[in-house]
Amino acid sequence: MPDYPVHHLSPFVFEIGDGFGLRWYGVAYVLAFVAAYALGVWQSRRGFSDIPAPAVGDFITGTALFGVILGGRLGYMVFYDWAAFSANPLVFFKFWEGGMASHGGILGIVVFTWIYARRHRIPWLNVGDSLVVAAPVGLFLGRCANFINGELYGRASTVAWARYFPSELHELPPRKVEEILDATVAANPLWNSVPAVIENAGDPRVGAILAGHLIPRHPSQVYEALLEGGVLFAILWILRTRCRLPDGVLTGVFFIGYAVLRIAGEAFREPDAGLTWGLTRGQFLSLFMILGGAAFLLRAFQKPTFPQALRRMSGKRI
Repeated sequence: MPDYPVHHLSPFVFEIGDGFGLRWYGVAYVLAFVAAYALGVWQSRRGFSDIPAPAVGDFITGTALFGVILGGRLGYMVFYDWAAFSANPLVFFKFWEGGMASHGGILGIVVFTWIYARRHRIPWLNVGDSLVVAAPVGLFLGRCANFINGELYGRASTVAWARYFPSELHELPPRKVEEILDATVAANPLWNSVPAVIENAGDPRVGAILAGHLIPRHPSQVYEALLEGGVLFAILWILRTRCRLPDGVLTGVFFIGYAVLRIAGEAFREPDAGLTWGLTRGQFLSLFMILGGAAFLLRAFQKPTFPQALRRMSGKRI
């Protein structure tokens, strides 16, 4: 049997005290917003976006707060933890406990951009196109943070690059967890809880114990980072910079592309909710994104409008 590694990356860039410090997940969000700002300004200055360059900062800030964060949190509560949310709606504000859904974040962005476009009298489809070009960068960084945290791990696998994810301890039956803790306590009395074991997974003794009880799994977070982030960004960047397309096409392509690539990536990911028609929750929700993307494409070509840089062009490459 191959000697699979035990995942033991720290979720902290640096830690101050017990459980407090700068986390990679937070860094991923900050870098995503910085990238969105930079790409937004670039598009504005070249006439691709109707949002004035000086207003891009406020737009990205609003998108981050009201679209990504609130939408992502609400989406997680509704799609993945409805029982807890319906029993106590105040659990929504416990951001420190984690729990964000990309589908909820995307829906939140759709609502925010629609309100923003109406308020500032800017074509909504143009606003959407300007934003979706940067969205895959955020998705890539988010999935990288998921991998560092060892969360949202993949299905059981024997591929050469599979690994053991200690966070699987949270999903094991109590008797199995007790058996593992008995072994770790015998090696070191301080390793007497699941958090302690996960924190010390890099120790060879803990790693050996976990390898004897856990299942090697796909690093599906990396697959999704490359698909939803790398591949989708490349497609949208080429369309934005090399093709003369009406407003709304990029938004439609993003919706459909993200959905298709998410469905593909989820085939390697351990389901984190019940299946629907044999599909994971992420795959099922992605079906609606395909329909939404088709609607954007239909609208874009029915009444075509173009961003400033393309209004005087006649099919030329740019």
